[in-house]
Amino acid sequence: MAVNLVNVESVSKVYGTRALLDGVSLGVSEGDRIGVVGRNGDGKTTLIRMLAKLEEADTGRVTHSGGLRLGVLTQHDSLDPEATVRHEVIGDMADHEWAGDAKVRDVLTGLFGGLDLPGFPQGLDTVIGPLSGGERRRIALAKLLIEEQDLLVLDEPTNHLDVEGIAWLARHLQNRRSALVCVTHDRWFLDQVCTRMWDVQKGTVYEYEGGYSDYVFARAERERIAATEETKRQNLVRKELAWLRRGAPARTSKPRFRVEAANELIQDVPPPRDTSELMRFASSRLGKTVVDLEDVTVQAGPKVLLQHVTWQLGPGDRIGLVGVNGAGKTSLLRAMADAAVSEGESQPAGGSIRVGKTVKLAYLSQEVAELSPSLRVLEAVQQVRERVELGKGREMTAGQLCETFGFSKEKQWTPVGDLSGGERRRLQLLRLLMDEPNVLFFDEPTNDLDIETLTQLEDVLDGWPGSMVVISHDRFFVERTTDRVFALLGDGALRMLPRGIDEYLERRERMEKAAEAAAPAPAAPAAGAARTVSAADARAAKKELQKIERQLDRVSEQEKDLHAAIAENATDFAKVASLDAELRELGGRREELEMRWLELAEDV
Repeated sequence: MAVNLVNVESVSKVYGTRALLDGVSLGVSEGDRIGVVGRNGDGKTTLIRMLAKLEEADTGRVTHSGGLRLGVLTQHDSLDPEATVRHEVIGDMADHEWAGDAKVRDVLTGLFGGLDLPGFPQGLDTVIGPLSGGERRRIALAKLLIEEQDLLVLDEPTNHLDVEGIAWLARHLQNRRSALVCVTHDRWFLDQVCTRMWDVQKGTVYEYEGGYSDYVFARAERERIAATEETKRQNLVRKELAWLRRGAPARTSKPRFRVEAANELIQDVPPPRDTSELMRFASSRLGKTVVDLEDVTVQAGPKVLLQHVTWQLGPGDRIGLVGVNGAGKTSLLRAMADAAVSEGESQPAGGSIRVGKTVKLAYLSQEVAELSPSLRVLEAVQQVRERVELGKGREMTAGQLCETFGFSKEKQWTPVGDLSGGERRRLQLLRLLMDEPNVLFFDEPTNDLDIETLTQLEDVLDGWPGSMVVISHDRFFVERTTDRVFALLGDGALRMLPRGIDEYLERRERMEKAAEAAAPAPAAPAAGAARTVSAADARAAKKELQKIERQLDRVSEQEKDLHAAIAENATDFAKVASLDAELRELGGRREELEMRWLELAEDV
């Protein structure tokens, strides 16, 4: 029987005149993996701070089991600015001790990309004070994960991590024995890690079994039965459920909800986007040329990021852009944006970028644009335009779009200076969309946005006719809003990945293993039977490696086609079963090829 770790009994918390939590009772037991979701400002962080006894409740009580080992990651770290990374993370452990500890090696590699902390000026001996907030946060997380706890309480642990870092953290938490309570807006992460969900809404906490996908279904079912939420919100939830049920990428865990009930709930919900119709509409708005790159080289200072890239962003293209930190994702986006601003021709470090004459670009950067703090929310939107065309005959007033993005009629009269960081981000998005662009560049658009706002943004983008490039560590958002994924793998090239982010992670893993295999090996003992490979054998192995990589690319294309066919025939169970059998056969073929690739990588 699972031991109870934390009890929350009839807890209430009031700020000013607003009750964030009202008589909430919850419990956390051994083995629990709980995800906490809800709108920004509804009390998620307050709940977990009280759970960890970092904040007192107005009424009720929180009790911990005797000797509870608790680890907490808050929004603001308590690291000593004068200390080094080594002191905070490794402590007094000698080099041979921590280097011989598999957990320490795994955490340092997973969060920093290597034991020598590449990217930090003095590696482990870097002083913490001058580091950025994101770097400090990774250090605080590493310190926490190296220790042993009975319960981990994490507030937005995926912030400032890239796609690879988030995938590593999900695997790490799956393998830990400690219980977990986690606030995050990363829906893919919730699906991978959590087995229960807490939804904080208007002072109440609703509990659901399962991960994020199960929560979407259960919430849709609850709202359908209760019929208390407005129709548009029910439709939003059902639309997201339909996407999840009809073969969304990267849904690796088996759904816990009843498949028949889910299918019945979404039977009249169309696919989120009519891609062919949107492409036709986008072509009529944009013509044939949007952005063409010809033999382009992109640099950041003296560093060459991309070389000899020839690529085309066409009308209606929805592109997700992923890559290792520093590979040039933002630099590529800025180079294309600069070309659009200069009205058609731009000269990067090499080659040329040509932009269509009809392009009207909106570029959402990672920085939040400053507005007059005395300006009201609605006034800031109306400054751009009073009404907006959203495609497919849809039109919205500034006030209606404000409501869609979570600004109620009362909130629309709030001064900009009183908004939170997440609310300012929402306002920035609103102002961009009100200007009726036909090309969107998004650089980390999901920062500071809660899940409900994200689903509303996705709903708006579903009917938006234009070309779009998205850089985001939120793989759920990338998979939900884009049709194709391109990757920058740090070798100066831009590659299309037919299987999306899953394929990106696989390629990165293969590259890392190949790099390890190519690294000079320590000298073997004289009596050892170390394997040696002749130069001729190494050349042959390299040739076969290239052949296998081409075969893997073909398998990826076939898998992509099968996934599309399964989605198209979702209601024909016999057809789906046949296609699924082909998919499993291809998966077996992929495993054989990858095993052979790894064997050859050692020889090369």
